[in-house]
Amino acid sequence: MYEKDGHEQGPEREQHPWFGHHPEHKNEMVNHLRDAIARHREFGPHPGFGHRRRGSLRTWVLSILQQAPKNGVEIMDQIELASQGDWRPSPGSVYPLLGDLYAEGSISKREDGRYEITEKGKLEFGWSSGMPTRQPRSTDDMIEEILSYISYFEDVKRMDVSRIAHNAEKLKNVRDRLTMLVDDLDSQESQN
Repeated sequence: MYEKDGHEQGPEREQHPWFGHHPEHKNEMVNHLRDAIARHREFGPHPGFGHRRRGSLRTWVLSILQQAPKNGVEIMDQIELASQGDWRPSPGSVYPLLGDLYAEGSISKREDGRYEITEKGKLEFGWSSGMPTRQPRSTDDMIEEILSYISYFEDVKRMDVSRIAHNAEKLKNVRDRLTMLVDDLDSQESQN
């Protein structure tokens, strides 16, 4: 949920600046996403609704990128809109998936930071069965997840700095704590 003037906003996004598309196009996109997810649910491997939702993230992302290039924030916003506010995937699941899709050649990354689907991705979209939910299992996984969140914040800043500016102090605290951690590690290494 987004905050505006200190008040939490509901799932309706008609006035949200990131959805500046013509309303008819937005409805067409939402319907396209719902159809794609319905197809995936019919043939997908996950028995529970929640699992299908998370397991179908790959399908959601490829479907969204078939319509237009988007960055991670725009993809999360579009999924939240299409699910009528029921689900917003986390940066810790979207950005690693974008990295995997890029590494596989299913998507490419443009200079403006947006991803677009490749011919390989378009072929896969018709057969996609989704991916399991990622859960950090090791320190390396957790660092990768932190890097995913940093990518998310970078996208937010590029698109609408006001969405992150109110968290500047918290981000400085994170920076300071990470700096202290790295300094401690460097100190321990030099002692060994």
